[in-house]
Amino acid sequence: MRRPLVAANWKMHGTPASVQSYIEALLPALDPGGAEVVLCPPFPLLPVAAMLASGSPLAIGAQSCHWEDQGAFTGEVAAPLLVELGVRWAIVGHSERRQLFGESDATAAKRAAGAQRAGLGVVFCLGETLAERDGESTFGVLSRQVAAVAGLDPTRLAVAYEPVWAIGTGRNATPEQAEEAHAFLRARLAEHMGGEAAAGMRIIYGGSVKAANAASLLSQEDVDGALVGGASLDAGEFCAIIRAASPRSGGG
Repeated sequence: MRRPLVAANWKMHGTPASVQSYIEALLPALDPGGAEVVLCPPFPLLPVAAMLASGSPLAIGAQSCHWEDQGAFTGEVAAPLLVELGVRWAIVGHSERRQLFGESDATAAKRAAGAQRAGLGVVFCLGETLAERDGESTFGVLSRQVAAVAGLDPTRLAVAYEPVWAIGTGRNATPEQAEEAHAFLRARLAEHMGGEAAAGMRIIYGGSVKAANAASLLSQEDVDGALVGGASLDAGEFCAIIRAASPRSGGG
C-alpha cells in the first residue's frame, strides 16, 4: 500500500508564536506508523518550524523554491538553503503560483528538478479551472500538466490534484470526481515513468479538504492523501484530517 501523505499549506498565514503553539499541539497526535505529515508555513517561519519538529515524525516543507542553487534572483529561495534549514519537502506549481505569479508547466518542472537535485521531496500540483472543466477539457489539461514530471525521480515525488474551482471556494470535487481524476493521472504517470513507479506514487487531493469530507475523499482507491489549505490553519481540524488518512497506512 502507498503510505498516505497529508500536507498543510499555510500559504501567507502564521507567526513565530502561532507556529510554535501549532506544532506543540500537533506533535502528540502524530503516529510514526500512520500518515506522513508535512507542514508548509511561509518562508520566514521555516527555521523555527524545523527546529520544533526536529527528531519528530513531522516533516517541514516550503511552498516553492527556485531552480538554480544560487544567483541574482531577488525574492526567490534556493533549494539547497532550504535543505540546510532542515526542510524536507517543497510544493511546486500550486495553482496560486500559476494564476497569480506566472508559473508555467515548464518553470514548475524546473523548480521540481532543482528541488530534487538538492534532496527535497516534491509535491507537484496540477488541476483544471472551472472553465476548463465546464468545457470538458479536464483530461486534456491534466495530460499536458502531468507530462512536466517526466524525468523526475518518482521515489521523491507526489502529485497533488487540485481542481482550481475547488480551492478556497468551499466547493470540492465529489469523491467520485476526485477518484476519476486520480486514476487518470496514474495512467498517464505510467506512460511517463512506467507502471511500477506509477503504482507506487502518491497522488493526493487538494481543494477545500476539511475534517467533514476527508474520510469520504481519502477512502477512494487512488486518493493517497491530501494537500490542505485553510483547514490546516487549525491544529484540531488538521489532526482530524490526519486521522482520516491514517487507517489506510499499513504497508508503507
